[in-house]
Amino acid sequence: MKLSEVLIKPILTEKANAQQESLRRFAFKVARKANKLEIKKAVEEFYGVNVIDVNTQVVPGKNKTRYTKKGFISGVKPAYKKALVTVAEGETIDLYTASI
Repeated sequence: MKLSEVLIKPILTEKANAQQESLRRFAFKVARKANKLEIKKAVEEFYGVNVIDVNTQVVPGKNKTRYTKKGFISGVKPAYKKALVTVAEGETIDLYTASI
């Protein structure tokens, strides 16, 4: 798998921002077939930081329904893989100005 296909986008939520400040841990949405070694290489190459640890998890899809004038509409949000990347002490990733 090409390194440019591994990282899809960073996850920017309140919980992810709190982990960035306290634990130096950054969250990314990654390709489902990517493994930890590929994720580590991709982050190190694109952002120029030293990665200490990579944790991954597959977030399951969810059923969503809503009520409209025409009745209930139901669908499914797709599942995706999330990677939590811990960088070395004193290093950081600026997700708001960096682009892939």
